[in-house]
Amino acid sequence: MTVLLRPASDADLPLVGDLHHRSRASAYADLLDPATFAARGPSMLAEWWSERWRWERDTHRLTVAEQGGSLLGFTYIGPSETPGAAELYAIHVDPAWVGAGIGRQLMLKALTDLPRYGEPRAVLWVLEANKTARRFYEAGGWHPDGASRVAPVNDQPLPQLRYTHSLPRAPLPSSSR
Repeated sequence: MTVLLRPASDADLPLVGDLHHRSRASAYADLLDPATFAARGPSMLAEWWSERWRWERDTHRLTVAEQGGSLLGFTYIGPSETPGAAELYAIHVDPAWVGAGIGRQLMLKALTDLPRYGEPRAVLWVLEANKTARRFYEAGGWHPDGASRVAPVNDQPLPQLRYTHSLPRAPLPSSSR
């Protein structure tokens, strides 16, 4: 399935929040207490994305996947706190469309855009117990780099692993050649 991948607009943020909520609730159903999702509904995530985007729009990229005007997924990339790396902060697909290739298209687009940050590698954090996501990233050429942390997800501390992917050097702008 081919989808349109485009930069997000402010009008997309409520839809991103809704999709993010549904994606997390589905992907983390066996990893988190379901009540934590009820306490953090789609409107809360839409507000969170609006606030985050307000402060990070100049340094980060929010890319959405759509088909026929429906939002089917998104990625969020930007500079990383990890030295020498850019970061894939989020990749989420509507649960009804998981397995249709949308996540792969989004990942490939992110890997195309990440070199613009000028770093030699990209990183992402994944829940250690999320075997489905780990298989997805590994199939896309990502691998654990040995770093781990315990960080809250819906206020529950969970072990996470850092994955890395080498990046090609970003091409110089044509005016610099």
